[in-house]
Amino acid sequence: MKKFLLALLCLISAVSVWAQTGEVRGIIYEKGTGVPIDFANVYLKENFLGAVTDEIGFFTISNVKPGTYTLFCSYLGYDSAQATVKIEAGKVTHQNLYLKKADKLLDEVTISAEAQAKKEETQIGKTKITIKDMERLVTLGGEPDLVQSLQVLPGVYSSGDQGGQLYVRGGSPVMNKVLLDGMTIYQPFHSIGLFSVFDADVIRSADVYSAGFGAEYGGRISAIVDVRTREGNKTRLSGKMAVNPFTSKFLLEGPLKKYKEGEGSTSFILSYKNSYLDKSSQIFYSYLDANRLPYSFSDLYGKISFVGSNGSKMDVFGFNYSDAVNFQGITNYTWNSYGFGGKFMVLPDESKTKIDGFFSYSDYQMRQEEASSSPRTSNINNFNIGLNFDYLMKKDRFVYGTEITAFGTGYQLYNAQGRRIDQTDNNTELSLFGTYKRVRPRHVWEAGARIQYYASFSEFFFEPRLAYKYNATSKFRIKASTGLYSQNLISAVSDRDVVNLFYGYLASPDNLPKNFEGQAITSRLQKAWHGVLGFEYDLGKYTELLLEGYYKDFFQLTNINRDKIFEDIAANADRPDYLKKDYIIEKGKSYGVDLRIKYERGPLYIWTVYSLTYVSRYDGIRTYFPHFDRRHNANIVASYAFGKKRLWDVNVRYNFGSGFPFTQTQSFYELLYLGKDLTQDYTKTNGDVGIIYSAINEGRLPNFHRVDISISRTFKLGKNNELKAVAGCINTLDRNNIFYFDRVSYQRIDQLPILPTLGVNWSF
Repeated sequence: MKKFLLALLCLISAVSVWAQTGEVRGIIYEKGTGVPIDFANVYLKENFLGAVTDEIGFFTISNVKPGTYTLFCSYLGYDSAQATVKIEAGKVTHQNLYLKKADKLLDEVTISAEAQAKKEETQIGKTKITIKDMERLVTLGGEPDLVQSLQVLPGVYSSGDQGGQLYVRGGSPVMNKVLLDGMTIYQPFHSIGLFSVFDADVIRSADVYSAGFGAEYGGRISAIVDVRTREGNKTRLSGKMAVNPFTSKFLLEGPLKKYKEGEGSTSFILSYKNSYLDKSSQIFYSYLDANRLPYSFSDLYGKISFVGSNGSKMDVFGFNYSDAVNFQGITNYTWNSYGFGGKFMVLPDESKTKIDGFFSYSDYQMRQEEASSSPRTSNINNFNIGLNFDYLMKKDRFVYGTEITAFGTGYQLYNAQGRRIDQTDNNTELSLFGTYKRVRPRHVWEAGARIQYYASFSEFFFEPRLAYKYNATSKFRIKASTGLYSQNLISAVSDRDVVNLFYGYLASPDNLPKNFEGQAITSRLQKAWHGVLGFEYDLGKYTELLLEGYYKDFFQLTNINRDKIFEDIAANADRPDYLKKDYIIEKGKSYGVDLRIKYERGPLYIWTVYSLTYVSRYDGIRTYFPHFDRRHNANIVASYAFGKKRLWDVNVRYNFGSGFPFTQTQSFYELLYLGKDLTQDYTKTNGDVGIIYSAINEGRLPNFHRVDISISRTFKLGKNNELKAVAGCINTLDRNNIFYFDRVSYQRIDQLPILPTLGVNWSF
């Protein structure tokens, strides 16, 4: 009772303080365009109470005594702006500000949004990617792409030029959630590993969490990639056209209701890109085998944005992505994904809370046919809706919300023993989360929790999360995080090859063993614990160093049973589970260290990353390395702008990766399929080539090396009109990196050979 009375007293005191003070909030826009400005400094001149805008330009200054004040905003590269505001007790005053671009920009920016975030955000295992970051990498025909930016992040590596999968700090692709404005994208990368489904010119930013992410994210046990798109041009019709030997692209955007200061606006953006590499490669790269680059894809995306006068907004979007690969005589793989959704943000006039939410529906289907096995198919359709509340208190904040996800999966394959494995499921998940962030000059705490309820099999999972940063000095910061994670989605791929094009989905498998390591199996979830410890150190005005160590304990995993040889029926009741169950229980671990050094001064940018990773799995019988256990991975990226007005750009990327594990071939034999006819003469029957494999993944493939180079020149044709020409080269040293090996025909197929490119794009 005493505790209740004390809590009630605190609540009454807080309401009393709120009633005696007021609040001012608003959004900072770029004058003339209506583009929100993030991380701008906003404060009241009279008492120096202030705030920093978030990624949508929103700010709030609370606990202000009643009176008349001057609201002031400054941001590097822009002229400052101010306005007179009147604060009333118990009320919220709304005031937007509009910053005009400065006539002369500074060559060197020493104080930035990034520097501010270092002190006030925990940023553990997190990297933010912007369009500027993507343009610093080698671009194919002048077109940057998100997937290339992801591949150079700490702890992230790909299966190679071909295959289209990313692995993040020891987690398999199904353990990574990729979001597009709140919608889950189940296949974000194309089979040729140079392109994602996202148009870089549509992306506002992408937050990548490689470990230890907060309670606002759930449903995955390894990593999060949160992609947010921008609004279309609010003032004029504009666009972009691009063409190169790999792809062509068309983008159009503009206002449906023109932007005016103090008023609402409506805008649209439409993007379409298409690859014809399977055809153009025979023209531009005639020195290659006709079956060497059999890739094609298309991506269509559209969005309409409605923005109110006070900053409240609503986005409606839709997409259709498709991909096809046809290695003749080896494998034919296709997938298609489409969906639609919406995202909104509401700023109630008399509330200290910012409200945002989303809803979406998507469908993803894939099929692979191989010469040496039966076809595999998989599909997943998904509906989700979420609502979040963001309560701002100076630099502190409390965020809470809820999400409902419903999805159906269908899956069919045949394992190495020819046994069919198929399953169809419908699942519903409900979640609640809350996170409180406390910011003080030296300490930043972020504590939260998430409750996941898996309604399909009535299971709750409580997921506490904690992150902390200590600002030891202005240059040195220590940070750590931990958390529990769960998911109800698995994928099945073969561990016998380094790259798998097919990546099917299924959920809540029920044909599991009854015990694992002597313990009864009572849960169908996959579960993990993360621990991260690291530090940031500013080596000078232009150089920063990041070192993070991490440990991921995947203490319950579900996998396809590749050893199944009997059907799980009463007649086989005496057979061990590992020979008759469709799925097996595993556990695993991943740990390592990531080092990043970043240098940025004027026109020169250098990004260096090295990752040391150890990944293993234990299935109850053996410990093995999964096929994505890459021990060493390094990336060096350099970008330099030169010439008059810096219209020339040169970009270089070097990537080294140690060899992936693979299962070696021990011997061959003649495989005869004997029918039910006992009179069949096996001496006159032609069999197939059977393979006896060595122990799983005990071999290592050769190391991977690749150097990419591009140089571009921009031509200013007018105020809003420019042409950009880009010459580049993929795999400049023409290194033979292995992609696929056909054991039966004993044929090796390598990754991309040397591929020079020349492209142009026109922006208007």
